[in-house]
Amino acid sequence: MAGAVRESAAFDLVAAQQGLGAQPFSRLVQARITEFGGGAATLEIDIREELLQQHGFVHGGVLSYAADNTLTFAAATALGPAIVTGGFSIQYLRPARGRTLRARAEVVQAGRRQAVCRCDLTMIDEAGEERVCAVAQGTALPLNAPADGHG
Repeated sequence: MAGAVRESAAFDLVAAQQGLGAQPFSRLVQARITEFGGGAATLEIDIREELLQQHGFVHGGVLSYAADNTLTFAAATALGPAIVTGGFSIQYLRPARGRTLRARAEVVQAGRRQAVCRCDLTMIDEAGEERVCAVAQGTALPLNAPADGHG
């Protein structure tokens, strides 16, 4: 990981879990943060019928949500908690099937104005085996950054 990670004792796993719990949509999908710190974050969602699409796979919107939120939490380890997503892209590699979705993101580069992160999304099956189903990359920006990205 390039760039400085400026974590503070006040923004640790417990604080990240509280931040996630403050997001109504995260509560709706019943997401949880299982790891946070050192330029990385992991988010997990137990799969239930409401999160599937018509062919029985995890809906792409659920995968996108997990990538977006996990990328942003990883970036928060470098930029602090007052950030927003600047943008992200996701590539779906195979249908997502299993009991638990796990998204792991890490900071690739961080500066004062943005952090670039990448994320692997895996499905865990009943036997505990993990299989990558999507990959994503994105940026997060501090809330106090200029809206036009300049200055």
